[in-house]
Amino acid sequence: QVQLVESGGGLVQAGGSLRLSCTASERIFGSYAMGWFRQGPGKEREFVAAVSALLLSTEYADSVKGRFTISRDNAKNTVYLQMNGLKPEDTAVYYCAASRRRSTARVADYYDYWGQGTQVTVSS
Repeated sequence: QVQLVESGGGLVQAGGSLRLSCTASERIFGSYAMGWFRQGPGKEREFVAAVSALLLSTEYADSVKGRFTISRDNAKNTVYLQMNGLKPEDTAVYYCAASRRRSTARVADYYDYWGQGTQVTVSS
């Protein structure tokens, strides 16, 4: 059972930056595709970004493209989400997810393991 622990959330003003981290318990982390999702108040969970197992590809939601960057450090079993130019509409609980498959995907059902979430609040 893979356990994922997110950190780095908080309160930031519009235009500011945050970096989220997600550390996995498994040493085979490097073989998993990783994704970030978010769920805002009164909204459904939505895809944010994903990175393939071998760092061959990344993909982003249109709403964050050019502002957010996903990366991973397999030696540290950690995936990051660098968020720049934050907007109030980015306010949400952000979830890290891991898939036993290697390619990226935007569908939540593709992912096998989920973290508990970290709150990001962007004030205007």
